[in-house]
Amino acid sequence: MSQPFLDIPAELTPQLAPVQAMLEEGLTRVEQRFDEHLASDLLPVERLCGHIERYRGKMLRPSLVMLCGLACGDTVIYDEHVTLAAVCEMVHMATLVHDDVLDEAENRRRGRTVNHLYGNEAAVILGDYLIAAAYHLCTTVDSLDAARLIGEVSMTLCGGELLQLHYRDDFSLDEPTYFAILERKTAALIGVSCRLGAQLAGAEEGTQAALETFGRRLGVAFQIQDDLIDLTGSEAAAGKSVGKDLEKGKLTLPVLLHLGAIEPEERGGFLDRLGKAGRGEAGAREVAAGLRDDLVESGAVEAARAKANGLVGEARGWLAGLAETPAREMLDLMAAAVVGREF
Repeated sequence: MSQPFLDIPAELTPQLAPVQAMLEEGLTRVEQRFDEHLASDLLPVERLCGHIERYRGKMLRPSLVMLCGLACGDTVIYDEHVTLAAVCEMVHMATLVHDDVLDEAENRRRGRTVNHLYGNEAAVILGDYLIAAAYHLCTTVDSLDAARLIGEVSMTLCGGELLQLHYRDDFSLDEPTYFAILERKTAALIGVSCRLGAQLAGAEEGTQAALETFGRRLGVAFQIQDDLIDLTGSEAAAGKSVGKDLEKGKLTLPVLLHLGAIEPEERGGFLDRLGKAGRGEAGAREVAAGLRDDLVESGAVEAARAKANGLVGEARGWLAGLAETPAREMLDLMAAAVVGREF
């Protein structure tokens, strides 16, 4: 069974324990809904869908759907919240499967990726299968708004991926475009997860919008932290392949901050080395390691971390309009945990 995204500090356990228990039980229901809806009478399909279980982390998006419902006045986690939480997780899982193909990743969640075990073709179709299953499951909830939001955010995610692909190996990428990519490919679904939870709880539009903004700020911080984990983390701690961004020649925030801080004559040499790493030339991994050292020494890594912390602070500010409840406190703690994680 998946554990909640947040490990509650011991001193806060008594007041938050009831919400934590509801969330744990809700995540169990989400997993059951997810698995039941993907069930197939075709053995190859069943086998591939079974492999998806290994991709599960701490299910941030389903947790946000349910916690936002509780923070907006619900006293229990209703079936509709469980269903839409499973829908959001299916869409997210589809992006992970497709991302592994694009990144040629071999490991995720301390296991082999679908593309590594079964090939790119199977991985692409499995991602499509998950998206189709998410749409189908979403139709079981009596809410046209929910269906519209899921369809819209899926298009936004794909647009973000296409924008990122457009700028692959293009060193003209700037910070505004980088953040536009993050807003679409990561933040949008996290924001919609929060909005859906509030919407199903009957919250007014202003509260729905505030929680969506909370989720979007959280989502950008989450992706920056993901980039930092890829840059400086270990595969053992992250549970997936790391070091892929530099090896692919990607311009993540630490790289962009570094390029903005060095002298123009230094930029050419840095970009030449980044290009060599991205082309996979002889000694590319050693080049990437040298680039990583440069990013740490120049302060670019710490500057990116500071940006993520600032976004988390902004996110927490958007919770101010909610009543002070254990569910709101859980959301606040969850936001803080985003930049402290190593997975």
